[in-house]
Amino acid sequence: MHLLLVEDDELLGDGIQAVLAGNGYEVDWVRDGQSALGALEQASHDILVLDLNLPDLSGFEVLKSLREGGSQVPVLVLTARGDVADRVRALDGGADDFNFDRLDGARTTPQTLLESVERLPVMATRRLVLLVEPDGRRAGAKALLEALPDVVKSLREREETVLVVTATKADKRSRFFKSFADPAAVVECDPPKNGKPLFKFIEAEAKRQGIEVETGVPELLAERIGPQLLLLRHELAKASLLAGPGEVVTRAHVDASAAQVAEEPIWDLTDAIGEGRGGQAIALLARLLDGGNAGAPLLGALASHFRKLAMVRGGGDVPGPPFVKQKLERQARRYTSAQLLRCLREIHHTDLALKGVGSLPEEIALERLVLGLSG
Repeated sequence: MHLLLVEDDELLGDGIQAVLAGNGYEVDWVRDGQSALGALEQASHDILVLDLNLPDLSGFEVLKSLREGGSQVPVLVLTARGDVADRVRALDGGADDFNFDRLDGARTTPQTLLESVERLPVMATRRLVLLVEPDGRRAGAKALLEALPDVVKSLREREETVLVVTATKADKRSRFFKSFADPAAVVECDPPKNGKPLFKFIEAEAKRQGIEVETGVPELLAERIGPQLLLLRHELAKASLLAGPGEVVTRAHVDASAAQVAEEPIWDLTDAIGEGRGGQAIALLARLLDGGNAGAPLLGALASHFRKLAMVRGGGDVPGPPFVKQKLERQARRYTSAQLLRCLREIHHTDLALKGVGSLPEEIALERLVLGLSG
């Protein structure tokens, strides 16, 4: 396999070239972006190993030039950058994620799955294959479900590939389900909905955070917040801050810190934001605040909604009725992955503002956020 390495650091580049050559790769090494584009024009390469921090053109610019010029050479980005936005920008720009395959169960064939799990990792000890919702009701799904047990069995002898299958519903009597036995495993991720399971979640979360709560607090939080697990965690922490270090969280603390958020008005607000109706979104926000809803629960609901949009935009599946999924898919199409990450960062900055970082009043901070999210 013929690789082109683009790395300006002499010591690092020399080490990478030596390791790759030692593993049987033929390596050409250049030190800047212009040289990389020239080398790709002059010779055929199977993979481009590209650093982002280059002295002339950045790695992003090299990647953009390649893809706009029609080159489909696989690109492995080599960088010390840890920021999620940089990774998303590189992938959106045409970089390839060699060590992760996300397969849509509605479109994946047995052959595609087999090829994916048999592919070796690149410059890593393992690669991840995620198969999402292999739906047994669709045409052609039966063949995929029948092939899965043999695929799982074949992976028991190999450590370089990790296969994860997610399914909202799975027949526990099926051969497919039973194939996930030692060393494979089944992890049930059903969230608590209401009642005792939700109370137990709140109690366990309080223990995890080292918060002592009086009798009745889990029930009151469940009533106020409902089965919004991330928001419940946030509200527990907020009530504990109000109570003070080492103090017991009482119902009075929850009454003061957690306001009830009704589902329907929140859906109206997120719908208006997701569909770009900024003026209506501001009016709905004002109505919610005037109705006594606190800023933190509203912000938590917005954070939850935009996480779902990011998941859908990335090809993930969000549990819920078909009409809700369709609405999320329609709204997600308004944003790029990078824009959704920016929205989540704006939500985080607003959360800091509500906690007292800066001088913006709560209402102004939320209005600015809603306008920004509406785009």
